[in-house]
Amino acid sequence: MKTIAKAALAAAFLLSTSLSALAVERGGTLTYGRYADSLFLDPVLNDANVDIWVLSNLYDTLLLPTDDGKGVQAGLATAWKMADDGLSVTLTLRDGIKFSDGSPITPQDVGWSLKRAADPKNGIWNFLISSIDDVTPQGDKTVVIKLKHTDPAILAALTVFNTAILPQKAFEASPGATDADKAKAFAEHPISSGPFVLKSWDRGSDMKLVRNPNYWGVGEDGKPLPYLDTIDFQVIPDDATRILKLNSGELDGAEFIPYSRVDELKSADNLNMQLFPSTRVQYITLNVRPQLGGKDNPLSNPKVRQAMNYAVNKDAIIQIVTHGVGSPMTSFMSSATPLHSGDKPLYPYDLDKAKALMKDAGVEKGFSTSLLVLAGNQDEIGIATALQQMWAPLGIKLELQQVDNASRTQQYRDGTFTMREAAWTDDIADPNEITSYFVYSPNIQALHSGWKNDEADKLFEASQKEIDVKKRAEEYARIQEIYNADGPIVPLYQTPYPVALNKKVNGFLQIPLGNNIFTKTWLAK
Repeated sequence: MKTIAKAALAAAFLLSTSLSALAVERGGTLTYGRYADSLFLDPVLNDANVDIWVLSNLYDTLLLPTDDGKGVQAGLATAWKMADDGLSVTLTLRDGIKFSDGSPITPQDVGWSLKRAADPKNGIWNFLISSIDDVTPQGDKTVVIKLKHTDPAILAALTVFNTAILPQKAFEASPGATDADKAKAFAEHPISSGPFVLKSWDRGSDMKLVRNPNYWGVGEDGKPLPYLDTIDFQVIPDDATRILKLNSGELDGAEFIPYSRVDELKSADNLNMQLFPSTRVQYITLNVRPQLGGKDNPLSNPKVRQAMNYAVNKDAIIQIVTHGVGSPMTSFMSSATPLHSGDKPLYPYDLDKAKALMKDAGVEKGFSTSLLVLAGNQDEIGIATALQQMWAPLGIKLELQQVDNASRTQQYRDGTFTMREAAWTDDIADPNEITSYFVYSPNIQALHSGWKNDEADKLFEASQKEIDVKKRAEEYARIQEIYNADGPIVPLYQTPYPVALNKKVNGFLQIPLGNNIFTKTWLAK
């Protein structure tokens, strides 16, 4: 993965260098094919990449992630300073910043937005800024964030989607008795602080964003960003159809290109096939509750989970599905995630060991189970078909249930799924987000799986306050040791982001944290 990432970064650098010599062109509509539609365009009350990777184009944060996903840079704030005692952060806002309706972005909006995001009753991401005690405006441009305790990830957290700045008055004027009701109404016609504004949304089919005339960013030509007039997101779940439309010129770009098609598209005269460096990991989530649907659940036995892991030939899946682009996971988190530990692939293929574990677990004859697969997704279908064959020697009969993304997400959140294919990408340059989601049971019961480990929970809570770098690394190393041995997943591989773009598309970026950045994208005429 590291070699792939370096090569991709080098290619991206060379591409950007060659393009910088070109004069940018303004206007036009970029038509982009997505594998699934967004669900809910509120930055606080969501947890799906189909929302998160679009939100950065609608809402701005105080700080922004750097292009390599490892640091922070100026966003709505141009300056920030951590107090010597680590218990407060002072930020200075840009001059004259406005929301898309022309109203000013004020320190009061900042304070309200951050307090809403930190409210334990609002969504699952509040833990990222749970250290915030208060947010105090000082004058017209300054905000002081007071912390309950030291927080080693607070600056990185101010780049994350859920800390986006919204207009307090407009949100609170939205119909509804609760925050969730108001969020639902506001998100239908959001007032934005980012480079684009939602124009229309035909759910399940098409979403159009238009340029925000009040955005603060300035382009290479000295005029306001973004360069594009419109982004037309077309929802095309079927990979083959998405690629067909890309080849025909009906689409200017498309995400989640199947790895089996990467080499083919690299040779296409009209396309740039790009592999952007990522923190993306692919895995299977197992529901490990003692009972499912009123029946005993064999997946609740750690030995069964370990057996299923050893029976999966990860190297073969990497070749079959990613055509060698991927690499084995050495922890549940990406090797690009800060404080990742582990240098050996998890669960090397060992069918004899897998059979012995099944016998020890008392299920030597196997059992029947099911896996939720995204309909029309070639990579997921390829993985699922391989798993069917690899688990068969253990007596495991795997039923593949192909469903749409919304249905799968609902079963997942309800905790009624048996197994599901999944992928994760970090949204923050810190291990706390993925660990809270995968490991920390009070958050969402460890991937909605029902898994719980008291030691891991306590270690995570301690890591949220630990500013000693060495001690924090030790805490995360132990968390990974616990979870990698007993957790509710089958880790498969890590990969870059495969995105295909028409050669007339310039300046598009998908950063390692997953965000699709269209702010500086432009179309050559």
